[in-house]
Amino acid sequence: MPYKILEKKTLADNVISLWVEAPQIAKKRKAGQFIILRPNDKSERIPLTIAGVKKDAGAIRLIAQVVGDTTRELADLNEGDFIRDLAGPLGHPTPIKNYGTVACIGGGIGVAPMLPIAAAMKEAGNHVVTIVGARTKELLILEDELREASSEFIITTDDGSYGEKGFVTDVLKKRIADSAKIDFAAAIGPVPMMKAVAAVTKEAGIPTIASLNTIMIDGTGMCGGCRVTIGGEVKYTCVDGPEFDAHQVDFDELQNRLGTYREQENKEEHNCKLEGKV
Repeated sequence: MPYKILEKKTLADNVISLWVEAPQIAKKRKAGQFIILRPNDKSERIPLTIAGVKKDAGAIRLIAQVVGDTTRELADLNEGDFIRDLAGPLGHPTPIKNYGTVACIGGGIGVAPMLPIAAAMKEAGNHVVTIVGARTKELLILEDELREASSEFIITTDDGSYGEKGFVTDVLKKRIADSAKIDFAAAIGPVPMMKAVAAVTKEAGIPTIASLNTIMIDGTGMCGGCRVTIGGEVKYTCVDGPEFDAHQVDFDELQNRLGTYREQENKEEHNCKLEGKV
């Protein structure tokens, strides 16, 4: 069944946002879940986080960074075009409840899957402190939407071109040092960022989840490409996650697995599935 693209926008260089007509998925989706799609008959299947829904319109929002063949095929589609296959919602939802004060920490393209989590946490009655980071102002996405979904919204950039200069962990450490209450934290972004956030929150005794969605491939657990070690046990991100206790994740192993096919990815003729997506 083809799925119609209702709206397409470019959010930043090589980052696209699509609103896609998918009423059944929009009706059932919960924060943290994802879909599997194929842009056309010959495309590979890739997972993408559901970044938002419009239940009245029966639409879901997909945000993708264009870095591989399949995301390029997706980016070539326009409003009115159709996505060949789309299945979901998949994955375990984020554990949403009223914790008190929740820190939502996103980096790079990871702010896209953070948006529905922040919104759901705020709707559940939490005081949501969202801290997002980007290398430069030009790479920051979803600022207005995240600001609306948050009680407090803080931006950091590596070069200081916008917001506070530095990293998301700098802000997090300062809030903890200032005795700002944080009851729960969620981190999504580059592996080094999530590892650093987990180290800070573990020391402070703050329960934290991390989304490992970037390592997913087929989304069914059959390929084995998304194996991760959580608390010494082997898990599969797509069927057991995509979110896990950040203090139990073996981030070093995760980083090594993400680099497994780096040589092949750099070859023009290779169609690698381990590409950037959210």
